[in-house]
Amino acid sequence: MQKVQALKYGEEACYNGTLIIKAFSSGLDIGACNWTMNSPRGNSAYLSGSVFVSAMAMDFDYPALQGSDMIFYSDFSSWNVSHNVESDNSPSPPTSDISSFSDTDDNWETIAQSLLNNDEASEEMEKLAFVCSCAIDSVKAGGSVLIPIGRIGIILQLLEQISFSLESSNLKVPIYIVSSVAEELLAFSNIIPEWLCKQRQEKLYSGEPLFAHGALIKEKKIHLFPEIHSLKLLKIWQEPCIVFCPHWSLRLGPVIHLLRRWCMDQNSLLVVEEGVDDDLALLPFKPVAMKVLQCSFLSGIRLEKVQPLLKILQPKYVLIPENLRQHVGSPGNTFSLHYYSENDTLRIPNLKDSSELDIVTDLVSQFHWKKLKHQEINVARLNGELFTEQGKHRLLPGNEQVASSLNRQLVHWGTLDLEALSMALQKLGIKGSIEQSMSDATGLENASIVHVFEPNKALIEVKATSTVISTADESLASLICEAICGILDGI
Repeated sequence: MQKVQALKYGEEACYNGTLIIKAFSSGLDIGACNWTMNSPRGNSAYLSGSVFVSAMAMDFDYPALQGSDMIFYSDFSSWNVSHNVESDNSPSPPTSDISSFSDTDDNWETIAQSLLNNDEASEEMEKLAFVCSCAIDSVKAGGSVLIPIGRIGIILQLLEQISFSLESSNLKVPIYIVSSVAEELLAFSNIIPEWLCKQRQEKLYSGEPLFAHGALIKEKKIHLFPEIHSLKLLKIWQEPCIVFCPHWSLRLGPVIHLLRRWCMDQNSLLVVEEGVDDDLALLPFKPVAMKVLQCSFLSGIRLEKVQPLLKILQPKYVLIPENLRQHVGSPGNTFSLHYYSENDTLRIPNLKDSSELDIVTDLVSQFHWKKLKHQEINVARLNGELFTEQGKHRLLPGNEQVASSLNRQLVHWGTLDLEALSMALQKLGIKGSIEQSMSDATGLENASIVHVFEPNKALIEVKATSTVISTADESLASLICEAICGILDGI
C-alpha cells in the first residue's frame, strides 16, 4: 500500500519523468474513473465503464479525453444489450427509448445532446423504485430480503429509498448491513463529495449530510455489523428484515448462511445483478422457493452511444475488444480501429511522427546553422544534457563549459559517391584509380578501394559506414580529407 498514490480528479501524477497521468470521472461509482496518459511520444486515454448522466456520481467527463492520439476502449458492458430488470415472479418495469444517431451526422451539438439525454438516469431511478417496491411487498408478506449487490452507489440509493418506503408504509422492519468494511465505507461516502453529482455536492455546501444513512444509523433503523456471527447482531436479530451483504458470486461471506435460512421461504426475496448465472449461483441451495429478482443496473456506455462518442473525441487510433468488431466501426471513421483479444500482443503505429524538445535560451544562442547540400534542412550542433521531466524532453547546459563551435570536430554523414570523389581529387591535383568492391580485411563488409599514386602513394578504403585514408604523407591525407568533406554533409 506504500506504493499506492491517491489522486483527485484532474490531478497530475508523473511516472518516471515520462508519463503524466490524470484521472477523470467516469460517472459510474466511487473510485471509478478514466485515465489520460501523456508522454513526449503521444497522448493516450484509457476508457472504462462510464455513465454519461448519473443520478449519484459525477457525470462522465468525456471532454477531458478529447485530443488523445489513442483511446484504449475497455468498457465491456457494451456486450450486454439488455437493459431491463427481469424477475421470475415479477413483471419488468418500463424502460425508455434511447435517442438514435446517424454516422453521417456532423452536428456536434446534436451528437452531444444524444449522449447527454436524461433517459438513462430516469430509467435507473425507475429500476431502483421497482426493486424497492418488490422488497416492501416481500416484508409485508412476512418474508425477508437479501441483497448481495456490491456496487456502493446502488447500495446507497437503495438504503435511502427502502428506508423512506418503510417509513411511509409504517413498517418497523430492520435493515442490516453485514460487511467488514461497511462502517468505514459508509462514513467515507458522507465526507468525500468529490465523486458525487452536483445535486449531492450542494447538500454539503448547505450543511446537510450527503446521504441519509448517517441519521438512519443513529436512529437504529440501519444496523452495521462486520460479521454474521456477531454476538450483538444475534441479540437484536429479528425477522422479517432486509440484509445487505455484498458478494456477487453467493459463495463467500454471510450470504451463504442467509440463503440456507431463507431459500425455502416463498415470501423471501433475493436481489442479484444481471450477468450472474442464477441457476449456477443457486445450485448449492436448491430447491429454492424464494423469489429471485435479477437487475440490470447501468454499468457502462450503451452500444448505440459508442460510435457518436468516438466521433466527438476524434482520436487517431482506437483499440476495441475483438467481441465488439461487428458492432463498432463505420466506413466514414476518421480514426483507425484496432481490435485486441486476451493474451494477444497488439502493435500499433507511432502516435507521433516526431517529438518536441524544449531548449533553454543559453543553448539557443549558440546555434550555428548549416544548410544541407541535398535537402532543404538547416542543421546545428549543440552540447548539453538531455532530460525527460514532467512528460517533456528538455535540453539543458551540461556541467562542462560548452566549447566554441569553431573548435568542434566536424561530423559528416551520407553515401560517398566514388565518381564524385575521383573528380574532387583531380581538382586538387591528385591522381588515382578505382578498384571494384571487395571484402575488407574482416571479410564481413564490402569496401571499394581508391589507389592514389600521385603526388604520393595513398589508399582510400570506402565502406558503407566509414572511410579510411592510409598514407605516410600528412599533407596528402589532409587534401584527401578535404575532398571527401566537400562531397558529404557535415556539421
